[in-house]
Amino acid sequence: MAARRSRMAGDFKLRKTLRNIHTQLDNELRPAMKEAADKLLDTMKQLVPRDSGQAAEALEAFVSKSGLDAQIGLRGKKDNRRFFYLKFLEYGTKGYSGEQYRRADRSKPGGEHTNSRDKSKMGGRRNSLRARDTKNKSDGSHFFGKYPDIPARPAHPWLRPAYDVNKEFVLASIRHAVSNTLKRAAEELGNG
Repeated sequence: MAARRSRMAGDFKLRKTLRNIHTQLDNELRPAMKEAADKLLDTMKQLVPRDSGQAAEALEAFVSKSGLDAQIGLRGKKDNRRFFYLKFLEYGTKGYSGEQYRRADRSKPGGEHTNSRDKSKMGGRRNSLRARDTKNKSDGSHFFGKYPDIPARPAHPWLRPAYDVNKEFVLASIRHAVSNTLKRAAEELGNG
């Protein structure tokens, strides 16, 4: 759940200049970026909905050596797989109704019938296009039926509000660090 880097017109030249400056002298960009990332991370941990708190503890901030890139949130394949549900908390879910797979039972007036034929052994073109295996939905301890109704869940955003709360601080801090680094580089490298 990392954010994308902006691609503005002068962005490439500025990044190249800052990267070159980083190789020649210590810049103020990395500490400023680290401070901003930690502030965002603290806000995210406060806003993320908690059940056990493990997902909030898995959030982390990483800043590159040059200070030009920062990643805040879940990092790594293992944590992304383990806490996959955070995207459902952030954006909510649409819900699912098994109603579309139920049809009226022709043998009983007003009765409901679910298609319970085992189609796994059927072959041919018709089965590959239209037939759906009928399996019981279960998590091992609870039975949900052939086609369960899953209610929609509201969104509980935490990622974007954390950015919105800290936006002015982050931008001011990074602008200040970039301008100071460029000014210092112009003085030191211009004299040398």
